[in-house]
Amino acid sequence: MKNKFVIDFIYLIFQILGIFVISFILLHLVPGDPVLVMLGESSSVADRVALKQLLGLDQPLYTQLLQSLFGIFQGNFGTSIFNQQPVKVLIQEAIKNTYILAISSLLITLSVGLTAGFMAAKYQGKWLDKTITNLSLLFISIPHFFLGPLLILLFSIFLGWLPISGMQGIYSIILPALTLALGLLAVTIKMTRNCMVELMNSDVVRTARAKGLSEWKVLIHHVFRLVLIPIITLLGMQFGSLLSGAVITETIFSWNGIGKLLVESIQTRDYPVTQSCILLIATSYVCINFFTELLYQWVDPRVRLNK
Repeated sequence: MKNKFVIDFIYLIFQILGIFVISFILLHLVPGDPVLVMLGESSSVADRVALKQLLGLDQPLYTQLLQSLFGIFQGNFGTSIFNQQPVKVLIQEAIKNTYILAISSLLITLSVGLTAGFMAAKYQGKWLDKTITNLSLLFISIPHFFLGPLLILLFSIFLGWLPISGMQGIYSIILPALTLALGLLAVTIKMTRNCMVELMNSDVVRTARAKGLSEWKVLIHHVFRLVLIPIITLLGMQFGSLLSGAVITETIFSWNGIGKLLVESIQTRDYPVTQSCILLIATSYVCINFFTELLYQWVDPRVRLNK
């Protein structure tokens, strides 16, 4: 078990390192010159050369890569090319806002998804089950870039209940959190419902019913508790997708998170900021998956015994 943990941890480190190296190379291969963005097309060649030397962009690619890696190992993410601010300062506020958005989406998913999946399984084959199942299929088929504007039209423009975009208070988080949550919500409903239906026909449930327990007690204590094991795995695996999905959602709703910062840095060819954003999102994704597997092994002892 300990050897497996060490191997997985080493594999995690190499994953993060590989993501950083690949993203670094791809960013520098993409057409576009940050110096040209900063100085404008009317700038002189001498000014461009001088600024490239000042920013270190005249050095070979492998030298820039090694310098970036050494800097990150020392906790130094560099300085923004575009506004000359420390990248660490820019990222700290952005990642806090992104995690607030992602956790809010996860809470919506947990509260609504588990409840709806439970009710669909309880009334299997009836109109409530069919309604919940069809709605979940609808939500899972709608991409974020379409769902976001649709929610803005409905709740902000037509009804006037919520802010259109920005961070203007607690109500500003509702639409972006709902946009992120609906796709994961549909998967949670479907898995909760299917797992419960399967367990309701198991020997454990039949034995509990034979003891005279009420149907609700059987569902909650003997079925729903077992369903939580695959749900924990699902939500842990999908939490990373919330961070990557935030790139589109934050841009649509002007939410000042890591996704919006990433898009803006790509537009201005701000290499240090872009690399740091990608590294942070990738690290969060990989680490969450890693700790989800550990949590799954802790929740379900059968997984530990099979190692």
